[in-house]
Amino acid sequence: MSRLKDLWAAGDAAVNGWLSSPGAYLAEVMAHQGWDSLTIDMQHGPIGISDAVPMLQAMAASDVTPVVRVPWNEPSVMMRALDAGAFGIICPMVNNRDDAERFVAACRYPPVGVRSNGAYRGMIVGGPGYLDTANDEIATFAMIETREGMANLKEIAETPGLDALYIGPTDLAFSHGHPPKHDNFDGPVADLIAQIREAAHAAGIKAGVHATRTDYAAKMLEDGFDLVTPTSDVRMIQAGAPEVLRGLGRD
Repeated sequence: MSRLKDLWAAGDAAVNGWLSSPGAYLAEVMAHQGWDSLTIDMQHGPIGISDAVPMLQAMAASDVTPVVRVPWNEPSVMMRALDAGAFGIICPMVNNRDDAERFVAACRYPPVGVRSNGAYRGMIVGGPGYLDTANDEIATFAMIETREGMANLKEIAETPGLDALYIGPTDLAFSHGHPPKHDNFDGPVADLIAQIREAAHAAGIKAGVHATRTDYAAKMLEDGFDLVTPTSDVRMIQAGAPEVLRGLGRD
C-alpha cells in the first residue's frame, strides 16, 4: 500500500509534495502530479481534520502515499488522521526519547503501541488485512527542530518503531539563534542538518528535509537524504503567478 516504504525498501529516495491549503480538488490534482508521498499540513495553516478527510479521500485514486503533519505530539490527533486513511505521520517538536516513544506508540496498534482500533477509512484504503499490516506500513517521522532535540538526537533516532527524522529548518535555525530560513546550503544550520541526517542513518532509519528550492532539494538528495519536500502548493502559486504576470508586462 505504501509507495513511500516500497521506495525505501528498494534503497531509493522519495520526493514529497506538500499541501498547505484545504480542499479536496486541490489534493486530487496534486496527488496526480507524480509525487511519491503527499503531506497534508495540519500544523501551520487552515487545515483541520474535517478538511483533511475529504483531501485524503481525493488522494485515494492515485498511488501517492498520504501523509499528515499533525499540529502537536498529541495521540488523539494522530489516531484521527490515521483512522481517516493517512499512511504516514510527521510529528513536530520531538525533543527527547520520551516524546519519540509517545509519538510512535500512538501510531502503532497493540502490543507494540496504544493506537485504538477504529480505522473507518484505513480499513477501506488498506484492505481487509489493514490491522495486520498497519504497524509496518505506516511511516513515522519525528521532527528535529530544537536545541533539546539536537542534544537528544541519538536517543531519539534509536527509538524502536521510529522510521525517520524530519528536519524543520526554520525552527531549527530559530532555536540555535540564527535567522529562520529554508535552503541552508552552508553555514551553521547546514552543519546541524548534516548531523541529523548522519544520526538517522547511524540508527538505521531514514532522514527527510523540508525545502523551498529545487536546487537545494536536489543537493539534499545527492547528500543522501531519503526524502525531500521541494515545495508546496502555496509556494508553487506564489512562484508561478508573478512569472505569468511578468510575461504580460505586469511586474
